[in-house]
Amino acid sequence: MKRLDHLAMIIHDVGRICGFLGYLSLLPFVVLVIFQEWDMLIPMASAPIAFLVLGYILTRVEVRDYEPPVSIMLVAVAAAWFLIAIVGALPFMLGMGMSYTDGIFEAMSGWTSTGFTMIQALDQAPMTLLFWRTYMQWIGGIGIIVFGISMRRRSRFSLFQIFRSEGKPEDLMPNLMSTGWRMWKIYIFLTVIFTGLVMLAGIPLWDAVNLVMVAIATGGFTLHSAGLAYYHNPLLEALLIPVMLAGAIPFKIYFLMYRGKMGALFRDRIVRLLLLLALVGSIIVSLELYLFNSMAPYDAIREGSFTAVAAICTCGLQIADLHVWTAVPLAVIALLIFIGGAMGSTAGGIKINRLVLAYEGIKWWFRRFFVSSRVIVPFRYEGKMLSKEISEMEISKNMLVIALYAITACVATILCLHLYITSFRLDEVLFECVSALASSGLTVGFITAQSPVAIKWIFIMLMWLGRLEIVPVIIMVMGIVKGLREELASESPAESEDMHAPAYEENN
Repeated sequence: MKRLDHLAMIIHDVGRICGFLGYLSLLPFVVLVIFQEWDMLIPMASAPIAFLVLGYILTRVEVRDYEPPVSIMLVAVAAAWFLIAIVGALPFMLGMGMSYTDGIFEAMSGWTSTGFTMIQALDQAPMTLLFWRTYMQWIGGIGIIVFGISMRRRSRFSLFQIFRSEGKPEDLMPNLMSTGWRMWKIYIFLTVIFTGLVMLAGIPLWDAVNLVMVAIATGGFTLHSAGLAYYHNPLLEALLIPVMLAGAIPFKIYFLMYRGKMGALFRDRIVRLLLLLALVGSIIVSLELYLFNSMAPYDAIREGSFTAVAAICTCGLQIADLHVWTAVPLAVIALLIFIGGAMGSTAGGIKINRLVLAYEGIKWWFRRFFVSSRVIVPFRYEGKMLSKEISEMEISKNMLVIALYAITACVATILCLHLYITSFRLDEVLFECVSALASSGLTVGFITAQSPVAIKWIFIMLMWLGRLEIVPVIIMVMGIVKGLREELASESPAESEDMHAPAYEENN
């Protein structure tokens, strides 16, 4: 009975998410009317209709009023992310005749703010569909806030766990519902302000709006097949750098600035480290391009700086052909992508916060080697002193996520090398897998529309796993396996007595 209650809650919560996204997905019709692309009416209507119908049907499921376990909220979010990618693929399949796999790939890349694309001729694509891609990334960038607002409950605990299931920090605001709407206001404000800034580079309003929306969401979709290289505009590239950095900064900083604490931007340790990594990464990559790729100093600085900033922000906008880069600068870019931006931002990766916690944890661990076992060595993090038990638990969880990211990227690389024999080097395939897992989209050209279906599905899974920080998907799979195991055990009780399988304790 308890399992049915959990399943009903997951279905009901996914329905709420679909209903909310159904209304949000009506905005592209404004673009449809402006450009008078009436042939896109049915393809674009498929997404909101599907979302609203699913929302109506799934929310009809009755749920008990009880406090759900954390694992249930994680499963609900994991299931929702995959479902919205399936629905988001409908306009591509109906409007451009894309295959089922390519459509889901494009939608997953959009919702997860990754930036890989299966559309080969972007310059001939309908404007409405181009905006749909941009809009998915813009919504997907702020991601879980959409889900949090859509899942309004009397229980703040449920909403709080939904918010945390994508790795968001706990210290944004005490009233999460109020926080969600304020974050939307800040997000829209930043988008408008940066659009005006980018237009100073002399590009049209339409291009500026789309570029800023994907840059602030640390996505990577562009309006042209040539990407940013289409514009040949160094000023545009320079103006997009602060937009990408703004998306990688934790939103709590904007709350503090909104309250008049303007110095909070540079007093925050994570922000300073983000800017330092962007600066150091730019210098190192530029120098290596000059030394190892024999680039002219201007070209090395231009390509190296922009790509390094895009990497640490996990933004897929690129101005360089990374396939011609040597392994050394490519490795630095891959490391920056793997680290990613800050928690509470639109960026992906393991997050700078985890890097800091890992460093502090290793330091604390080694300090304990040089003192007596009877001496208590305190662990301080973000100005707080934590007990030994809490410290060890938090550090272990932190290192687990980092390890899962690394293992997943390596396993995906091995699978790709076995399933797809190409001229791409090992480091390039690993780079591409890290880019997908970190929701970046910077590419060496390994994943394209011509890639085998199996490779495309590996990358779909990588984007899904990376956006959810892997753990929710593992919990969902473990729950399914546990359910099947219990079903089999109930059907053959005699055999079940000999199995001795360890029970998975549900995390409450």
